[in-house]
Amino acid sequence: MSLVGSYVALSQPLVAALPVFLLAWLRFGIGGAAMLHWLKKPADEAPMTPQTKRLLFLESFLGNFLFSLCMLFGVSMTSAVTAGVVMATIPAAVAVMSWVFLGERIGLRTWAAVGCAVVGVTLVSLSKQELLAHVSIGLEANLLPKNSLFGSFLLLGAVFCEAAYAVIGKKLVGALGPKRITALINLWGFVLVTPLGLWAAWRFDFSAVAAPSWLLLVFYSLAASVWTVWLWMTGLKTIPASQAGVFTVFLPVSAAAVGVVFLGESLSGVQALAFAVALLGVVLATLPAKR
Repeated sequence: MSLVGSYVALSQPLVAALPVFLLAWLRFGIGGAAMLHWLKKPADEAPMTPQTKRLLFLESFLGNFLFSLCMLFGVSMTSAVTAGVVMATIPAAVAVMSWVFLGERIGLRTWAAVGCAVVGVTLVSLSKQELLAHVSIGLEANLLPKNSLFGSFLLLGAVFCEAAYAVIGKKLVGALGPKRITALINLWGFVLVTPLGLWAAWRFDFSAVAAPSWLLLVFYSLAASVWTVWLWMTGLKTIPASQAGVFTVFLPVSAAAVGVVFLGESLSGVQALAFAVALLGVVLATLPAKR
């Protein structure tokens, strides 16, 4: 989640330089090229069942493809503040879906951690500095009419897509290794976004993109498609999905840290308080339980 927040903050020039669909297509393509050797089935892995294949598709469709579209278009139709407030409910959504679909027992301390995460990220969202403002730059979505109600529903859809990503991932790590899951869901993402990517590439002037942006694109692709997914799936092998959802608070925390350290932005007192509350939630979720 810290890596996610880092590449979110550093992707500002990419979103301004490349259309969203083209950016997504290139991301999956570069990530896939780096993980070709991860696609091969290990000798000790059991054949995939039809259920596992369906879960792999849903993991990519909901967590990669649909989440990105709901998030980007939702922000374009509302505001960055609204997006931040709605997305602050991700930890709670993960906890509820883990309870419903995985049968995980959610203890009082985990619910307190979820509450801290929601409060912390909401405070960040309501502060003057809008950490998600960059996603509305250079989007084809700006051509859509502004409709705050529909945009809010899209953002709510993004929340449940991200929660489903955590819950489905928990089921997948019981059947496949983290590297193979990472490569397969990236491949599905590439297939799903290819028609939109080709449409965006057909009318785009690639010569207008500066060399530093291409280097940043490589980092973004490897971070978004390879490193973060592999780390997330590896972590899910050992902790409940409801507990993992609390760690989504590191996305705005690390995005703000990168903004302050590398982009010359300032950190307000409200934001500092928000991050302290959010980190308290992580501590509550990860302290060893008494036996």
